[in-house]
Amino acid sequence: MSETIEETTATGPLKTAVQVDEVAPVEVVPGIVRRRLPRTAYAGGWLIDFAPGTEWPEVDVHATEERYYVLSGEVIEGEERHGPGTYVVFAPGSRHRPRTETGARMLGITVLPR
Repeated sequence: MSETIEETTATGPLKTAVQVDEVAPVEVVPGIVRRRLPRTAYAGGWLIDFAPGTEWPEVDVHATEERYYVLSGEVIEGEERHGPGTYVVFAPGSRHRPRTETGARMLGITVLPR
């Protein structure tokens, strides 16, 4: 059972907590599942599971900064391979198309425009 804990002010919650695996998964394409995590006016979180042999369906272009942490498996960006424990930061204006041969799970944050 997912529990959401919120401390609130007159303008909204100060804290939100969820069990990540209980957030509803959405299939991006066959073999790639994304869970959108709670967001604020500053950033949005997400968890993506890649099945072995999958690739993000299009080139991802960043208007703002994006960061991700590889939890398991291996993410391939161009010719670079990022295994568990790798933290990757993309600057505004960057682009990429992640793929995997082994499967992977990544936890990410997208900084939202202000």
